[in-house]
Amino acid sequence: MLTPYLPYPLVSGGQIRTYNLLKHLSKNHEITLFALIKDEGERQHLSELQKYCQKIKLFKRTKNPFVLRNILLAGFSPYPFVVTRNLPLGMRKAVQTELSRERYDLIHAETFYMMPNIPDTQTPIILAEQTIEYLGYQDYMKKANPLLRPILALDVMKIKYWERYFWNKADRLITMSEEDKRFIKKELGTPKNISVVANGVDLDFFSKVKKRLPPDPTVLFVGTFKWLPNIEAVDEIVKLIWPLVSRALPQAKLKIVGFSPTKKIQSYTVNPSIEVLGGIEDIRDAFATAHVLLAPIRSGKGTRYKVLEAMITGTPVVATTLAVEGLELKNGREVLIADTPADLAAATIKLLKDTSLQSKLALAGKQIVRHGYSWDIIAQELDSVYKEFKS
Repeated sequence: MLTPYLPYPLVSGGQIRTYNLLKHLSKNHEITLFALIKDEGERQHLSELQKYCQKIKLFKRTKNPFVLRNILLAGFSPYPFVVTRNLPLGMRKAVQTELSRERYDLIHAETFYMMPNIPDTQTPIILAEQTIEYLGYQDYMKKANPLLRPILALDVMKIKYWERYFWNKADRLITMSEEDKRFIKKELGTPKNISVVANGVDLDFFSKVKKRLPPDPTVLFVGTFKWLPNIEAVDEIVKLIWPLVSRALPQAKLKIVGFSPTKKIQSYTVNPSIEVLGGIEDIRDAFATAHVLLAPIRSGKGTRYKVLEAMITGTPVVATTLAVEGLELKNGREVLIADTPADLAAATIKLLKDTSLQSKLALAGKQIVRHGYSWDIIAQELDSVYKEFKS
């Protein structure tokens, strides 16, 4: 398995997914992990991953993505920036050496931009796409400084080209949802073999949450701020949604939780009703003390961990259609769905005022996650794909 990050600690969605898959798949498979790290301090987490991997090989990528090497490679090679920053020296050769020394049944690559690190091989390759990368960068390009847009547009074109190229090259594609599967099939225009293996939740971990709701109605946003859609979502909440909620419920509080908050996000605490916590030691504490999770996500693909985690902790969710895409949730039954800032504010106010509706959504949400999104179930689905390639 090749990953663009070390799958521990569980900070990002990708790390959560890969760690839990490794944990469950290791019961039936011998796994060699090739992972990228940004600094040597990450090696302290190897002991946790060695429980599940036969071998682990680490490769250093630059901590700051915008170093001269990465920029020059993106500028003077056919690869886009997202590939060049995940193309460490020696990794491709090391993968080739490993494949020549040992007999492997399968190569599993997480994200298309790890694919250039795989040499030509007869070993079948599964490519798991956690999101459709070019769509996210395309959104970013459209909102960027007009002077930068031509450069970014060229890079987006390269991302789109190589993403499609590696979709075709892989022996099997894995997406997080049926929507992503349909999108890729339409993009390729061919009946590519694609399996859906959604994201999941650690039921044992999150089921231990005991609600201890504060007296003031509390709205929660959760998400790492190294992902642009989360930054955009918080900006929308603070500028367009929260003023409407505060007007209707002056005592309401907004809690923003997530690693690496930008200076702009941290500045929102000038409003006394807004608290920015950044990363917290135990994310369950955030869900335990929130009446509602608000998720106005408007770009990107893939299943949202924040929604599943909120639901299993009994935290009702107000979200955009895109935020719950692929989860098969019914509006008004397991979640409240709205797509304009005014409608998202209205749904949030309605839910904060109606404790019986909170209880109804909380119960229905827990049932949905228990029956369809435990890592046991998700790992079994991936295991069945692996077994199709067993030699």
